[in-house]
Amino acid sequence: MSHTVVEREIAGRTMRMETGRWAKQADACVFITYAETTVLAAVVRGEPREGVDFFPLQVDYRERTSAAGKFPGGFRKREGAPTQKEILTMRIIDRPIRPLFPDGFYDEVVVQCWVESADGQNEPDVIAGTGAAAALAISTLPFDGPTATVRVARVDDQFVLFPTQAQMDYADLDLVLSGHREGVNMIEVGATEVAEEVVLEAIKFGHQGICDLLDMIGELTEKAGQETKAELHLPPQEIIDQVFAELSEPLTAAKKTEGKLAREEAVKQVFSDYLEKTCPEPAEDDDVSYPKYLAIMAKRGHYKQAFEKLEKAVTRELMLAGTRTDGRGHDELRQLTCEVDVLARTHGSAVFTRGETQSLVSCTLGVGKDEQIVDGLGEEFSQKFYLHYNFPPFCVGETRRVTGPSRREIGHGALAERSLAGILPSVDQFPYTVRLISEILESNGSSSMASICGGCLALMDAGVPIRNTCAGISIGLVTSEDGSQQLMMTDILGEEDHFGDMDFKVAGTREGVTGIQLDLKARGIEFDFIAKVFEQARHARLKIIEAMEAAIPAPRKEISPHAPRLLSVNINPDKIGLLIGPGGKTIRAIQEQTGATIEVEEDGTVMISAVGAGKAEAARSEVEKLCEEVKLGQIYTGRVNTIKDFGAFVEVIPGQDGLCHISELADGYVEKVQDVVKIGDEIKVKVINIDDQGRLKLSRKAVIKEEEGEGEQEGEPAAAKD
Repeated sequence: MSHTVVEREIAGRTMRMETGRWAKQADACVFITYAETTVLAAVVRGEPREGVDFFPLQVDYRERTSAAGKFPGGFRKREGAPTQKEILTMRIIDRPIRPLFPDGFYDEVVVQCWVESADGQNEPDVIAGTGAAAALAISTLPFDGPTATVRVARVDDQFVLFPTQAQMDYADLDLVLSGHREGVNMIEVGATEVAEEVVLEAIKFGHQGICDLLDMIGELTEKAGQETKAELHLPPQEIIDQVFAELSEPLTAAKKTEGKLAREEAVKQVFSDYLEKTCPEPAEDDDVSYPKYLAIMAKRGHYKQAFEKLEKAVTRELMLAGTRTDGRGHDELRQLTCEVDVLARTHGSAVFTRGETQSLVSCTLGVGKDEQIVDGLGEEFSQKFYLHYNFPPFCVGETRRVTGPSRREIGHGALAERSLAGILPSVDQFPYTVRLISEILESNGSSSMASICGGCLALMDAGVPIRNTCAGISIGLVTSEDGSQQLMMTDILGEEDHFGDMDFKVAGTREGVTGIQLDLKARGIEFDFIAKVFEQARHARLKIIEAMEAAIPAPRKEISPHAPRLLSVNINPDKIGLLIGPGGKTIRAIQEQTGATIEVEEDGTVMISAVGAGKAEAARSEVEKLCEEVKLGQIYTGRVNTIKDFGAFVEVIPGQDGLCHISELADGYVEKVQDVVKIGDEIKVKVINIDDQGRLKLSRKAVIKEEEGEGEQEGEPAAAKD
């Protein structure tokens, strides 16, 4: 492959695609650069594994810290397991390209994207998505692309293509979009209650950018594209015809069985009975040669593939005929149940059930030290809200190895987290760190949307003052073979997702959208269709919100007694040393005395937390007394520390004293200071002056006069007493 370079100006910066110079033993490789961010995208194919009946596509994306001139954190100083950001980017790359390979293509395919340079402003995730699609387009793989990926933000009511990280700080919409010329096939949105009409306009705006990138990939393919080679592994047509003819009727009946597990068992029984009758597996004592055994097993595999094609066709026919497997109408929600305060010792809890999908969500309120520290190519930052999603095998009645969170679990958790982040209060209003855990107890479709609904309920139960109630719903799609019929379905089941064309998840409030994720098995969808999805999803979302608010109409006024009380005090940064004390002695003493935890930030913000009534308040009182700023005209009760001939030095707040001159000790002549006060006495004094050096001038006489004046006002005037 000859060295080829294509360059274009995209959104004010230069996009460059280069091939034929790097990684020449890969099937294809594209070195893609935008501004000063560079990603290497390589594609390799291998022979299909024996017995494989699916497309084994593997997508890997890694951010080398050297790309940003950084060392990896931790002891090893080497990148290890992928971070959450890397896993989410792998999903962004995978989802638009996977549906564009033909049925029966089972070659091993690996797409690897490495970030080699990061300028700190242009995010590499969407650049990697376009680079991967470009590498596939010029490869020998049967890829029905190309596709391209862009990011769109809305800043000051204006759409921005490929926004910088600085611009994202002021954006209320973060849209990642993939597609081809005919439409879009992947959408990810995080937003702050943005209207559906605005999101649709952002999608149209982003698609224009996609078309510009497709022009570049088209030019690159014209100059450096390779001839496509593919062997498809499909069952013989006679087996397909046989299975369709003999099993359509019993499978249709099985598909109408009530209940997910019972329906799955009925479908499985139809196939196993037929297979044992038509193509039985050789018994151990049968005298069958190894080649003949392999041929029998291959034929059984063909029957399995044919049955899967039939199950897909039957399920889609039933849906198009208006008969969903659970008997609902196309826009009907499953039965909803919302419960809160289900766990005694959590800070907030809820169970959200929609049909056979159930999420148990707990909410934990924490302090500054509980924030999630995120390290990557950019500057390290802390995250005050995060949601973890768990999908155990028992939720779908399966047994399998229990390991750490899968890519799917991380992706679903990130979608729910992004959707709820848009309704959270500001840090100034609610300074707590918030963690949600969604445990999926049952699953039959859209468990991520159940996590959003359950998560919102748990936040309200915990007393988090969210802006509005947030809910999520999924809209599915099934299209007839000739394209003449098209049906959108609300609240899709697992099998409707598996055999349908689309899983379009929309989350939001009454005011607008907070999160979107589109998974598509069809080639693409158009803008008019997206508008219809938004309308159907909004109608369902409002019904769910009503059910949620029937369980808990608003966030609780008080947080749980088991949650830490979190108070903040602002002190003069110059007094941080005074609060901490030598070797931390002072701050430790306050913590031991009150039972509270105290965290001090460089700007003088003091965060105080404690579980139990009065502990945080007591600690705040001690901090305020220790770090109090003396105010002119204020009256203080101070301790006499030093006596001189000309007056007494009184400590009005810890560590700061002032002079009460002998003339200010009493309302009248004072011969000696000791006639009025002694060392150790506590007296009330008023601050009557603070000079430019911060020295205090105090007066006991002023306090006496004020108190006498108050006494006269309460009783008769002084003249009347005579």
